[in-house]
Amino acid sequence: MTFREVLSIVSVRRLWLAQLVSVFGDFLCIFAVFSVATFRLHANAAQLSLLLVFYMLPLAVVSPLAGVLVDRWSLKRTMITSDLIRALIAASMFFATRVEHFYAIFVALSIVSAFFVPAQSVTVRLLVPSQGLLTANALMAQAMQVTQIVTPAIAGIMVDTVGPNIAYGFDVFSFLFSALMVSGISYHREPQPAKSLAIMHREMSEGLKFIFTHSAVSFVMIAMTIGMFAIRCFGALMAVYVRDILSATSSLFGVLNSMVGLGMIIATQFIHRAGKDKPAKSLVVFGLLVAGCFIAFLAALGTVPTTFLGMLGLGFGVAFVFIPAQTLLQQVTPMAMLGRVSSSLISALAFTQVTALTLSGGLAQVIGIRNLYFGSAALLILLSVAGYRQLTAASQPPLEVSPVGTEVPISEQTS
Repeated sequence: MTFREVLSIVSVRRLWLAQLVSVFGDFLCIFAVFSVATFRLHANAAQLSLLLVFYMLPLAVVSPLAGVLVDRWSLKRTMITSDLIRALIAASMFFATRVEHFYAIFVALSIVSAFFVPAQSVTVRLLVPSQGLLTANALMAQAMQVTQIVTPAIAGIMVDTVGPNIAYGFDVFSFLFSALMVSGISYHREPQPAKSLAIMHREMSEGLKFIFTHSAVSFVMIAMTIGMFAIRCFGALMAVYVRDILSATSSLFGVLNSMVGLGMIIATQFIHRAGKDKPAKSLVVFGLLVAGCFIAFLAALGTVPTTFLGMLGLGFGVAFVFIPAQTLLQQVTPMAMLGRVSSSLISALAFTQVTALTLSGGLAQVIGIRNLYFGSAALLILLSVAGYRQLTAASQPPLEVSPVGTEVPISEQTS
């Protein structure tokens, strides 16, 4: 399906608009927080890494339980409630004056977001025909990418000129707008009450068993988690890299991060076409290789122009990793456990990011930021080589859609 065909579905269009505005508010607020912490509160590399640790750690812990509940609860009610609670939490940023205040706010936002993200993933699967899932995920990613281009530059300039409060206020508004858009979504799925802790534990175990016994799902889970480790080691210290290596200000930090979004937008124009005759695994391997090569290029030269190009290429590669991987999970996972599988991925990625963020600040102080970047690039490239060798051995064919809408690789159908 084309982008226009997917957006012609009214509920998908409403969900996409909710994503666009909500992510814009999130990015505006997050970059404002990082700019304030780096250039006003003079936080060091370890403190900046802890900002994301305090967001990711609760997400990692809460997500497995949240996925079980999402598979049973009303998806619309879950997303609306999550948006309203997060609007209240975001409003508390007006009163934050220390880095520790932002730690507490990020913990609260993380806990509530653990319910929204898998509910949104399941909703996309319910609203979009099987042959349109890759395009729909590319559209949802584009909402994030467009905002990633615009908001970092706006946030950096805003903090330097009028202060961060406008960014905080728009984040509050964006959650309210998202709740309004989601309220008009129409789908059919009967919620089921969670009957007991024993049943919830059994359902969580069933989701984990599916992940570890399905070759395609386990591959993308491993690739995404290891890839995220390397990418997060790189991204967490970009503000410090701009300040110490490029000797620049928060405005350049914002503009450079916009290049990642631009690279991802360029990639989405190719992904849904490449997915027609290439398996999702191949696209993921290609993305890992591209991301690793551009991080190495950026670290080797260390100038403003090459950093611009490196961030652009990184965004291109990241899109080829995450969009096909998300689509594959939606296609091959039974609907009844999609919330659990999506939440398990969120939890694994969050734990990986916490590990990377915990280590990156200290490692950067010992070996230097540029050497840390070289290590991140090497990990991504090695992972892509391992993935390519596995693909060559397996010779996996592209995904095929069955008449009843259950999508599995042909190799899985015949095995």
